[in-house]
Amino acid sequence: MGEAVYPIERINLVTGKPFEDGEHILYVNGEYRGDSDIGKLIHDFNCTDAADMNFELLAERTRYLKNNPKGVSEMCKVIEDMRTRERKETMKEIALRMMKARRYALEEIVNISGLPLDEVKKLKAEQGS
Repeated sequence: MGEAVYPIERINLVTGKPFEDGEHILYVNGEYRGDSDIGKLIHDFNCTDAADMNFELLAERTRYLKNNPKGVSEMCKVIEDMRTRERKETMKEIALRMMKARRYALEEIVNISGLPLDEVKKLKAEQGS
């Protein structure tokens, strides 16, 4: 609808009253462009070149993370850590599916998932299997 930000509040559909659980949701329109600070910030978040950014602090940090060898190294470590966490979560999901199938011994789950035996045992205990 062309707005930069859409504040969302949850309501009780039966009573029509606010849910008041303290949760507030803000949807940000990443396509929004405007002359306001929020429009300029969204523009900056979509920039690949720091030279095209409006806010110098964000441009400076972007230059550091993309052009400075130390910053590039930091960013690579962060990305690799994220990938490692994602892989581990995927392997946990696989291990849980194998446990549900009840056709695999713990050693097989360890070998296929690559998870340590103690972690597989912990998952099994949490599942009550």
